[in-house]
Amino acid sequence: MLTSDRLRQLLAEKLQALYVHVEDESHRHAGHGGRQQGSGGHYRVQVVSPLFAGKTPLQRHRLVYAALAEQMGQGIHALALQTYSPEEVSAERIPKQIG
Repeated sequence: MLTSDRLRQLLAEKLQALYVHVEDESHRHAGHGGRQQGSGGHYRVQVVSPLFAGKTPLQRHRLVYAALAEQMGQGIHALALQTYSPEEVSAERIPKQIG
């Protein structure tokens, strides 16, 4: 089963992420067709990566989906993404826990 910690680790490794925050929102989708008994699947994710510099939101989301290709449709049913380059990070948007 995919955990929030494993999802965070995958994104950090594959996207050279400086910051990753994962919130498992699966409990909000109880009874939803994509949610299997005892499993997650719905996640809200914030990622700060230098790979996002100069990219459109669509290009950034494609990078995230490519990084998680093996988990899509298995451990992940839905992702709500917020993607930033390091230059876009401010204290108002994301806690500056880079490092």
